[in-house]
Amino acid sequence: MEKMQRLVFGETLAELGAEDPRVVVLDADVSSSTQTRLFALKYPDRFFNFGIAEANMVSAAAGMATYGCVPVVSTFALFLSLRAGDQVRAQVAYPALNVKLVGNYAGLSDFADGASHQSVEDMAITRAIPNMTVIAPSDIAETRLAVRAAVAHDGPVFLRISREAVSDDYGPDHPFAIGKGVVLRDGRDVTLIATGTVVKLASTAADALAKQGISARVVDMHTIKPLDTDLVTRAAVDTGAIVTVEEHSVIGGLGAAVCETVCATHPVPVVRVGIPDRFGESGAYQEILRRAGIDTAAIVLSAKQAITLKA
Repeated sequence: MEKMQRLVFGETLAELGAEDPRVVVLDADVSSSTQTRLFALKYPDRFFNFGIAEANMVSAAAGMATYGCVPVVSTFALFLSLRAGDQVRAQVAYPALNVKLVGNYAGLSDFADGASHQSVEDMAITRAIPNMTVIAPSDIAETRLAVRAAVAHDGPVFLRISREAVSDDYGPDHPFAIGKGVVLRDGRDVTLIATGTVVKLASTAADALAKQGISARVVDMHTIKPLDTDLVTRAAVDTGAIVTVEEHSVIGGLGAAVCETVCATHPVPVVRVGIPDRFGESGAYQEILRRAGIDTAAIVLSAKQAITLKA
């Protein structure tokens, strides 16, 4: 079973609207894309369309939070992290207000619109902001759990959501806690740490490596900040080599966070799979992922490289 991750977000948000009257939704005239329309249909008096005025939208959300609302701000990840960046930093994060920022169409998933709409730097920006929690769920179950956890969390959250379909790999009993990664598969030779929708690619790569006699641990690191540093350090100690996988720039995202951790705790080779230091491009989604070096073959090659770099 597959479902658009943005649709899973919209459905879960509508459920939360029934459960908590404090939840309000603010959208930048993209509700049919981000699926916040599902909330608007049920609770029109708690839905606010700001048009393409993202900065004003974040400012309004901050004000609503001071009155006890739980604002969920939704637009494309690029515009939320950059166009409204000043308001996110100064009006939400600095006073640590209870605002949820949902960056939709994240990474390269807005494949048709190209570089102007593709967010390759949103996690780097948001994880550098004090008081901010950053989450990138992978499958259907984890997306539902992440939306609920973000709304329940007291403080600013940036939640990263893809335009594309995700599968139902985990099921309703999947363990989810902010700041705690999940070991999906154990291994002894190398650890593949992935975040967001590309976790599935890491699992597929582990299968391919197993056929070649290489035992790969797979970790779903859904929370980029606070990072599960204990889990990262344990992976470094146990396997001696790490590959990070993300649909984001290799600068400042998951790979950088993992490198920062192992440098301080247990230095081992880390090879980063992600978008190189360049902008995105238009094209078929799987093709532009491949051109960015994000596919199963690249992960397998990176795992072998990391293993050869072991001391």
